[in-house]
Amino acid sequence: YLVHVFTLFSFVSRLFNTYRDNKYVYMLLEACLGGELWTILRDSHHLEERTARFCLACCIEALDYLHRHGIVYRDLKPENMLVTSKGYIKLCDFGFAKYIGIGQKTWTFCGTPEYVAPEVILNQGHDFAADYWSLGILTFELLTGAPPFQASEPIKIYMKTLKGIDALGLAQNKYISLKALQFIRRLCRFNPSERLGVGKYAEFKKYVVT
Repeated sequence: YLVHVFTLFSFVSRLFNTYRDNKYVYMLLEACLGGELWTILRDSHHLEERTARFCLACCIEALDYLHRHGIVYRDLKPENMLVTSKGYIKLCDFGFAKYIGIGQKTWTFCGTPEYVAPEVILNQGHDFAADYWSLGILTFELLTGAPPFQASEPIKIYMKTLKGIDALGLAQNKYISLKALQFIRRLCRFNPSERLGVGKYAEFKKYVVT
């Protein structure tokens, strides 16, 4: 089912075929010649808000597609966003993606520490809303050049995450506009059911459509 889903949508890196021998499994993937968004972010230090908004719009389209097919992504970050030759963004690397169906939860602890949602850390069960938390973290990183919760060890990152996004004083960050701040805060609500996009995908248009 996952393989079928990953061959059909414009904002998801296409998987054309798989092969295997006695030792390895090989995947024939779509070539995205622009490379990883992370490389662009590293070289430019941060993205202008207009550029970040375009990248996020592509990402939101991909997440909406996956969620409508019952799939939670669980590893949203610039390293997993590829740039096509025409400048569009596609999600790749579905190692943590899982089919959970609509209205269901999963309890597997996984993801990149800087992007993991509080309910994953607390083992409360998570659903598509965990991807929206990660989208808020991604927004912060694209605008500033680094994720908001950083530390030398994963456990320290998790402790910072559980203190919440408002403990960081985002209003004083010169790279984050008022509209972007509102977007991040609405995505990074501690209660998953209160996050922007949960059950109301159209709400995103207020923030990412100019």
